[in-house]
Amino acid sequence: MVNRKTALKIRKAHRYLGIFLGIQFLMWTISGMYFSWTDIDEIHGDQFKKEVPNQTAFLDLLGSSELNIQEPIQSLELLDIANSPYYWINETVLYNARTGAKKIELTADEAIKVAERYMLSDLELDHIQRIVSVDDHHEYRGRPLPAYEISYKTDENLKAYVAIENGAFQTVRHRDWRWFDFLWMTHTMDYQGRDDFNTIVLRVFSLLGLITVLSGFLLWFTSSPTIRKIKK
Repeated sequence: MVNRKTALKIRKAHRYLGIFLGIQFLMWTISGMYFSWTDIDEIHGDQFKKEVPNQTAFLDLLGSSELNIQEPIQSLELLDIANSPYYWINETVLYNARTGAKKIELTADEAIKVAERYMLSDLELDHIQRIVSVDDHHEYRGRPLPAYEISYKTDENLKAYVAIENGAFQTVRHRDWRWFDFLWMTHTMDYQGRDDFNTIVLRVFSLLGLITVLSGFLLWFTSSPTIRKIKK
């Protein structure tokens, strides 16, 4: 049986660990509840997008041999940019699939038309801006840059993103997604990039949390009248 002095040390360690870890335990609980009670499709912004984007069919397209391409083709994708067909070749360059002209980048008007293919038609455009860089906490992190950020007049501060290099629709972001992203950061404890689930901080707090729980069980074991009677 643990003596009284040792039991007091365990109780003191348990108390201080509880104070130290309490806020993080609370954030884990709040974020976990939020994740379990929210619809992930709504977090992704599916309610702002068309179920099936309008896909244009094209005729009279050039063959790859008719394009002025020097390097071998490893990949080729047909893209619809403002109702015009473009070949996205080797994930590096755009060519008009009818004229063969090389396209340097998307214009703002073309980006709006690309977004219109995916977003609900009743959404009202607010403004559009070009972004060339973002930090590790930005809602558009980890995606192709430069890009157009298209804002809509909604209570949810809704934004759509279109890559400038190839005109591909990237993603939508809104208020609930931003709350999810913040709580995800507190859950993973990745305060740098938000998406790493293997941070040293998380591992340390998880280990300390385990120690706190085990010390609680140990305190119960050492102070329980039932256990004392059994030991006698």
